Amino acid sequence: MAATAAADGSECHAAQVVGADGEMDGAAMERFAAAAGLASRGLSYAVVSIFGPQGSGKSTLLNRLFGTSFTEMDALKGRNQTTKGMWVAKAVGIEPFTVVMDLEGTDGRERGEDDTAFEKQSALFALAVSDIVMINLWCHDIGREQAANRPLLKTIFEVLMCLFSPRKTTLLLVIRDKTKTPVEYLAQALTEDIQKIWDSVPKPEVFKEASLSDFFNVDVTALSSYEEKEELFKEQVGKLRHRFINSIAPSGLAADRRGVIPASAFCISAMQIWKVIQENKDLNLPAHKVMVATVRCEEIADERLRCFMSDEVTLLLCYSY
Repeated sequence: MAATAAADGSECHAAQVVGADGEMDGAAMERFAAAAGLASRGLSYAVVSIFGPQGSGKSTLLNRLFGTSFTEMDALKGRNQTTKGMWVAKAVGIEPFTVVMDLEGTDGRERGEDDTAFEKQSALFALAVSDIVMINLWCHDIGREQAANRPLLKTIFEVLMCLFSPRKTTLLLVIRDKTKTPVEYLAQALTEDIQKIWDSVPKPEVFKEASLSDFFNVDVTALSSYEEKEELFKEQVGKLRHRFINSIAPSGLAADRRGVIPASAFCISAMQIWKVIQENKDLNLPAHKVMVATVRCEEIADERLRCFMSDEVTLLLCYSY
């Protein structure tokens, strides 16, 4: 597990929790949670994830935004796959406690055009566990089909309708390498695209009349080129970082805190959700929450029993009767 220290001595505890083979490392997830101190946070935590095209600067953005230590692509050595599977880290210097997830890039030549299962699974997982999902996209790809991840979003929206009860998530569309086109025009185009994708998705009867706003808050931000305008990029990222502070407050960036799972059960929940997504089973979120609560209660009961059995005085009292 990697760790990067801030001026206040805090660390991000970056760890790979899903390998390139799609297998989740539950032990790594639990080590991260223990090292970062997640379990003690109750409901006072947020989860932020990012997905987008391979080589679009996702890890670079997260590291500048949250003080994390995800591996970044070295452009001087070519544009190759850097992030494999899924990684998690703790945002440094941000309250509330924020779990940051870095997902393997989409549309990479390493997996090829016929192997899109993992990008669909990981994107769906991100939507299932995150309060805020950042979608990284190149400015010049706005309006395009494949490059702007339109087919991926359509698939995810459709599966989301079948697998999950509504939990409002913020979709933060991050436009990279902004051109001269005014941001308001770009934001309008992206918002209309998202709405069209939503409208085209077949919905189960229970969500037949559901609107996009029932499931998502759509927000748009734009950043200059990191390679060509580094100082301006850093300035813009600094302003964006402030939006993640107090993100779970009523007026914060996180959209909806209904049904948030306590931090102590986050690892159990994440592992079960990934397992169900991989197995392509229908996931009923209320039933999933009952399962998580049951497992957590069993863990607490086992822990109390161990304490009870290890207390010699208690044992002696029992034997005396």
